[in-house]
Order: sequence, then C-alpha cells, then structure tokens
Amino acid sequence: MQRRVVVTGLGCISALGANTREFWSALCECRPGIGPLHAVEPGRLRFSNGAEVRGFVPAAHFEPSRLDLLDRFAQFALVAARDAVTDSGLDWTRELRDRTAVICGSSIGGQTSHDDQFLELYHRNRDRVHPLTIPRVMSNAGASHIAIEFGLTGPTFTISSACSSSNHAIGQALWMVREGRADVALTGGSEAPFSYGILKAWEAMRVVAPDTCRPFSRDRKGLILGEGGAMLVLEPLDAARARGARIYAELAGSGLSADAHHATQPHVAGPARAMRAALADAGLAPETIGYINAHGTGTLTNDPVEARAIQEVFGAHAAAIPVSSTKSLHGHALGAAGALEAVATVLALHHGLLPPTANFTASDPECGLDVVPNHARAVRPEAALSNAFAFGGLNAVLAFRALSN
Repeated sequence: MQRRVVVTGLGCISALGANTREFWSALCECRPGIGPLHAVEPGRLRFSNGAEVRGFVPAAHFEPSRLDLLDRFAQFALVAARDAVTDSGLDWTRELRDRTAVICGSSIGGQTSHDDQFLELYHRNRDRVHPLTIPRVMSNAGASHIAIEFGLTGPTFTISSACSSSNHAIGQALWMVREGRADVALTGGSEAPFSYGILKAWEAMRVVAPDTCRPFSRDRKGLILGEGGAMLVLEPLDAARARGARIYAELAGSGLSADAHHATQPHVAGPARAMRAALADAGLAPETIGYINAHGTGTLTNDPVEARAIQEVFGAHAAAIPVSSTKSLHGHALGAAGALEAVATVLALHHGLLPPTANFTASDPECGLDVVPNHARAVRPEAALSNAFAFGGLNAVLAFRALSN
C-alpha cells in the first residue's frame, strides 16, 4: 500500500535571507535579492549583477577544522538541513536514523574550490593543491555531511541533472517514502556558482541579463544567477499526524521527462509531458491546479516555450492559473533552484499567498499567462505545480496539494 507523503520541515538560505522566514517575507513583499556582484572584481564580466547570499559568515556556523572540508555549496546544504530538521520537530531514534534518506541535488558541486585550486596550479605555478580538494569539490559532499551531522544511515546520494537536480532529488525522495523504502527523507539542493571560471562560462553563453531578471516580460534580457540551499523534510501523512507535526502541504506527485531534442534549446513537448506525468502521479485533475511556480528563467527562449507547454497541458484553464517565477527574486540557483522554488510553492499553499513575478514591466504576447506581476496575491489553491527544466532537455515537475492539519 502506497503512503501519502507530506512536508513537515523547511530550511532555506538564499539571496533573500538567512532562513526560511526571511525568504518568505522577501517573496511576499516582492523584494528581490539581486544586486551588484561582490564575488568578482568589477569590470571583469560583461554582467555585473547576481543574487548572492550576502553577509554569510561560515565561521559562525562551522568549526575551523570542519570548514576545511566544506565548499560553500555544502555549507549552504548543511545550514538549510539544520533549519529543516529543527522545523520538523522530529525525535531522532536509532531506528528512525536508519530509515531516513538524504537525497540532494547539485548541478556543479564544489566549483569554487575547483577554481581556487586551478588558480594555484595554472596561474601561480604551484605543484600541489590543497589535500582536501577532492572531498570539497565532490557533488555528494552536501548529502554526505548532512548524513554525518545527524547520524542518518539510510540511502544517501546526490542527483546532478543541471537545473532540474533538486526536483529530481525531491521526486526520488517522494517515491522512496511513498513506497516504504524510507520513513523520512531530508531532500533538496544547494549551489554556489559565484566563482570566476563559472561566471565566465555563463558569460560566454550570452544568456545572463545586464540588469535584472524579468521573466515573461516583453523586455526581458536573460537570467540572473543565484546561490543558496533549501531542504524539505518528508514523511508519511499518518506518521506526521500521529506525532502531532505541523504539516505544510502534501507532496502528491512527481513527473519526469526528456526532450531528446537539443542540449540547450527547450522543446514544448518535454515540459508538457513532465507536467502531465506529475498530475497523473499525484492523481490530480488539471482543473485542480491553482498555481504554478514556473521555471521562468527570463531568457528569450525559455519563457515562451514554457508558456506554450502550460497552455498545451491545461487548455482553456491555463488562462485562469496564476503562474509566477520566483527566480526574479532569488535568482537562478541552478541545481538548487528547484529546492528554493519547492519551498516557495509549499509556503504559498500553506499561507494562501502566491509569490509574485518581480521586475515585470510589459506583457509578452508570446507568453500569455497570468504572471502575478510585482505583487503577491491572496489565493488558496487546492494544488500547485513547481517546474524545473534543465539544459540537456531534462524536465522534472513536482505536484503539491494543500492539506490542513
């Protein structure tokens, strides 16, 4: 018998704040975390803005000996996981630790550490790198350190599928808890892309906006990179109710697909297939969806393709669905984007308030969606989707259902 799975803990660190409360407050007030980049000297890039986690002091969270092992992306994973676990109120027994999965998403892993050590080799002509470089750069570092910190000995791994990484991870965690392969899952993702080498690579693609991110707006000029981490605690509905846990929402389904089309150019059929699969997995009729947290990168290509996919799946109902992109506020955090947006979607259902698409100026007739422009909207949807579509044509969609305690 399959179990219904609910979200009972949330943790988040992003450009919008150091925790979930600050994240949600900034979303509701439409206060973007986008600003001048501090990670790279001015003038070294064609773009100058990013959504950085500002004021983060690693030493305030970790002992010096542990920091030697932790790239910035893994630090974000741990900080978010700590908050999610505290928020859940779980009582860790030995048996529960053995039955808890840790499944994380990250697109690039410890690239800041990679960059630092390549600088030592190729620029400073040193003949050795830091002895802990490998454990710092490995993409599974976030998941591994979460398991170590909490003594969690269930299935633990990281999924890397570009910008769909976190949604793939959360979907896998859903299925494991639903099928009884784990009794709890700590799942989400983290990313820290603000190193010079990665930024130059994104610059070369010519998809980063020179000013800000304006998803679905006619004058949009591209994405704005972001960083951070977000984690969710998942457990069976019956177990959550039995222990009197606060339940934010039900994670009802996950839908996956591949475009099998092009490495960087999206195709309508793939995202549409993933949304349909998420609805089917959740047992939700299309007309029950009252909000979509869009992938919404703000690029010229992505936004109209996503809009057409939504219109293909929902038909006439598409015009009645509020669709917003929170990337306009927290930036595009690559492999962590889906985790940040899952938290935003869960809180939207929990509070009955839809986060807006920020920086919106003018409607694009190629998109034709209700994009909740510039102001949060008080609505209580029955259910919602959160979309993630990645380079390589890899699509992952999560379906959430509102659920009162």
